[in-house]
This record gives sequence, C-alpha cells and structure tokens, in this order.
Amino acid sequence: MSDTTIRTGAEEQTSERLREEEEAESTSEQECPECGGRLDADTEHGETVCAECGLVVEEDEIDRGPEWRAFNPSEKDEKSRVGAPTTNMMHDKGLSTNIGWQNKDAYGNSLSSNQRQKMQRLRTWNERFRTRDSKERNLKQALGEIDRMASALGLPKTVRETASVIYRRALEENLLPGRSIEGVATASLYAAARQANTPRSLDEMTAVSRVDKMELTRTYRYVVRELNLEIKPADPESYLPRFVSDLELSDDTERRARELIVSARDQGILSGKSPVGLAAAAVYAAALLTNEKVTQSEVSEVANISEVTIRNRYKELLESVDAPA
Repeated sequence: MSDTTIRTGAEEQTSERLREEEEAESTSEQECPECGGRLDADTEHGETVCAECGLVVEEDEIDRGPEWRAFNPSEKDEKSRVGAPTTNMMHDKGLSTNIGWQNKDAYGNSLSSNQRQKMQRLRTWNERFRTRDSKERNLKQALGEIDRMASALGLPKTVRETASVIYRRALEENLLPGRSIEGVATASLYAAARQANTPRSLDEMTAVSRVDKMELTRTYRYVVRELNLEIKPADPESYLPRFVSDLELSDDTERRARELIVSARDQGILSGKSPVGLAAAAVYAAALLTNEKVTQSEVSEVANISEVTIRNRYKELLESVDAPA
C-alpha cells in the first residue's frame, strides 16, 4: 500500500473525528449541562437559562441590539439610524454617497475658503464616479425628468416608482435607439399613471414635457407594445376626484357625477368619446343638479379641454338620465 493511500485514509479519519466533536459541542451548547433541558436566551438580562431547571449557563452576554429604547412605532422610526431604503427613482437605487451642499463642518461652523474649494472638487468627482457609463448617465437624466414631471402633475410616489421601473425595462430591452430620452420618460410616466388609476390627459402630459403630443402618443404605443404592459382603457370616473377637488365642489356633486357616467355607460354613450371630456361634463352637469355655482370656463380650465366639448357632452349625459331604461 502506498504512502499516498495511507495519508489519505488518515486525513479522512481526522476530518471525521473533528466533525463529530463539532456536532457534540453544538449539541452540548443547546442542552443544559445539569439536566439536559432546553436552553433559552434571556436578552433582557444578558443570560442563557435552562427552561427546565432554571440553571444560568451564561451571564453578562453582549447585547447586540440598539442602545436606545422605544415605546411606540413613531419613536422607533425617529431613533432608528439605518440608511434610506433603496428606490428605483435614482439611477443607482440610492446606494451611493451624496456630499451635501452646505459648506459646514460637523459642529455647524463654516469652512475656510481652502476647505470649500476642496469640498467642491470632491462633489464634482463624486458626481462623475456615480455614473460609470453612458447607460447610467441616460438613466440619471431620464429619472430626473420623471421626477420633475410627476411633481408638476401632482402624482404620488408610487406612480414615480412604477414609471422608473418601466423606463428601466425599456432601457434593458434596448428600446431607446431612435427615440428621445424625454419621449420615453414621458411615455413611461403616462403609462404608470394609467396603471395606478390616477391618469392624466395627453394635453396635461404635453404641457409639462419637453416633447410634443404626436411624439408622446407614438412613443407610448411603442413602449406598451414592446413591453407587453397591461393597461386598461381610461375610465372617466378616475378623473372625477381630481376635478371635484380642484373646483372645490362637494362630495354630493362627485356622487351625482358618478351616477351620470354610470347611466351613460348603460345607455352606450361613452364609447368612442374622450374620458377627460366625459368626466368634465359630468362634473359640470352634477354641479347644476346640486345647485353649486361653477362655470363652463372654470371646468374647462381645470380639465384642459374646450368649453364646446363640455357643452356637447353634458347635454348627452343629462339626456341619458332622462332616457327610459
């Protein structure tokens, strides 16, 4: 028998003996040395105690929890010192470091001129390091556009997150060549608002975007088709809360407006008509029925459509209510 075979057998025996010793140690750590009962960790007193006989096996253990105490959820959130959660609204998902613009030290004292120049150079290099390639620079610009437009339109954070995810998918699927960054960003935000049932009209999107209406509609159709996004047709009811709130009308008016739209849907009047125009007309007609003072020009300004559309649609809505079932 060769020396190699003997050495291999000895190594196997040694490793097996070490494994048995580790298993015995782990078993003994989980059992009471006196009665063999189960051990429980008392984190409040820093002790390990047997649940059967009460023997204190270990004491003065290190408390690895926070050094502060909280008595309610809000106080816990205030005292917590973890970092901000990751977000899709930033190109690096918020994992990089930002150097603040305040030229002050940790004690609140102003920096000297040399220190200010040094910090400015550090900010410049930090911005350069945050974007490693052209794809990240593209993403940084697009997500900034999405945040700007969403703020101007009053869209919630959830819509911004969804729009950021849609744009990231478009970038990964290589849908941007031949299209502008602003166009795809606007289309992503428009699709996200539709998915979240907080839609905005094309005219509203165009007003805050840097692309025209034709490019927006063309890019939107392309993104939805290529990414297989499931987006339902716009519902007139989804525009009602915003219009009623902007016009400072009552809840009764919103309820009557919903009833008008439901009645018109039952009569088959909604097909082929703009949901924004129908929602604006329903709000105007409901205001008339509830004796609230609002003019067609005020509704037109809020909904960003013409007064002629409101006049035509609100008459159709009132006729649908009077029509026999």
